[in-house]
Amino acid sequence: MATTNDIKNGTVLKLDGQLWNVIEFQHVKPGKGGAFVRTKMRNVLSGKVVDKTFNAGLKIETATVDRRDYQYLYKDGEDFVFMDTQDFDQVTVPASTVGDAENFLLENINVNIAMHEGTPLYIEMPASVVMEITYTEPGLQGDRSTGGTKPATVETGYQIQVPLFLETGTKVKVDTRTGDYLGRVND
Repeated sequence: MATTNDIKNGTVLKLDGQLWNVIEFQHVKPGKGGAFVRTKMRNVLSGKVVDKTFNAGLKIETATVDRRDYQYLYKDGEDFVFMDTQDFDQVTVPASTVGDAENFLLENINVNIAMHEGTPLYIEMPASVVMEITYTEPGLQGDRSTGGTKPATVETGYQIQVPLFLETGTKVKVDTRTGDYLGRVND
């Protein structure tokens, strides 16, 4: 058992039988009354974000979450297969746990997977990935980077918006959190 004074960003708490990941916390000591801890937490399984306030010194239960590096190997039906980079064990992660990260999973990409009692909770992708454009409409003569954008399909089948001058076969850097185009990558 821990107390609310031990809460840090990234701590996983077990409340009412569910796991909650602390996104933000603030220890508040008002001039009048007792101190308290204001937190913003995300439900590990559903992704729902809630604000919760705890009295300072209150006993809370923390969950043991093991974050390790894994390498993505392949998709097996609806599931995704990853390999632990330290002991080479393979773990199968359901599509519901992978979520939107599926759009950016390239073979052999390294990700962090948070595990609790052998169950994968969520996947942490790198901030950006380099992907190749597999299809986009050809740009017109005179198109400049300051102009508009056009849709482009990358190698995972995900569609992003790119500047008009990019062509099929170009490697681009994509933000894994928002799906935005970050720039061209020169080989």
